[in-house]
Amino acid sequence: MEPGTARIAVDLLGGDGAPAVVVDGALRAFNADPHLHLLLIGPPEAAGGFLDVLPPAARHRVTVRPAWAAGSVHDQPVRASLAETTVRAAAAAIADGTADALVSAGDTGATVTAAALVLGRWPGVRRPALVATMPAIKGPVVLLDVGGSVEASATTLSRHAALGAAYAAVAHAVPRPRVGLLSIGTETGKGDRARRAADPALADQPLPCDARYVGLVEGYDIALGERCDVVVTDGFTGNVLLKAIEGAYAMAGGPPANGGAPRAAALLGVAGTVVVCHGAARADDVASGIALAAHLHRRRAATAISTLLAVEPGRNHHTNNTEVTA
Repeated sequence: MEPGTARIAVDLLGGDGAPAVVVDGALRAFNADPHLHLLLIGPPEAAGGFLDVLPPAARHRVTVRPAWAAGSVHDQPVRASLAETTVRAAAAAIADGTADALVSAGDTGATVTAAALVLGRWPGVRRPALVATMPAIKGPVVLLDVGGSVEASATTLSRHAALGAAYAAVAHAVPRPRVGLLSIGTETGKGDRARRAADPALADQPLPCDARYVGLVEGYDIALGERCDVVVTDGFTGNVLLKAIEGAYAMAGGPPANGGAPRAAALLGVAGTVVVCHGAARADDVASGIALAAHLHRRRAATAISTLLAVEPGRNHHTNNTEVTA
């Protein structure tokens, strides 16, 4: 268990099984980490079951902030994030210093937009990226983007390479991360226009943490983990790939023994620690997301990564451009 208090804002209304599944997951995370403090954001009655089972000595570690609206997949994400929703309240808790990080299993578009508008983006990051850590035979492989944005441009892919390299070094202590660009073959010139442009650009691009670009990689390289520690792709392809892998685990009866399927993804590029769980998250998935948020906060990952990318750590770089959703 890593030392240090971590105050995590939890969106009680995010996810298909909310609030019951979220409350159950939050309770599991709370019981597993004696240094965890939770800010439960949602209807007070939803948090009541959580509080009822806590021993009196532990209740000081839990606070409830009332909020009654959830960002719906049927709403425009920007409109949902601007309303008084639970995910916006969670982002505001980071901004006002009440929380160190937020976790939501709600609509990804609303979560990404709320984080970008309330917390601000790092200078130079036009589109924040969601990064998931995949289990592999030779060790964990960082995959991004897995749903923060569907844009597939050479510029975006190059920025994701830098984000992924820094994340692998900070979050997983990977020395000199090896970075690969996902494509349909490893030969030069393979892939669509964005990959064909990004491949030579990445070969010449300095990466943080002494990371090195190893060239084009294929899907099986994610499962093997032999050629690279970071796999870069666009959010559309990455999200499809992630869900296909989750489905394969389910068909096989569960994840491999050396690690589970990623249960949560970190949002990189905003001035705060934000973790997004799958909309169909179960209680253990939510608990895993809260544990990831605590881990990233304790490592001061957001500040460390922004510093490695030569941006101003912790600065709220606000923008009126709301085009950041998937």
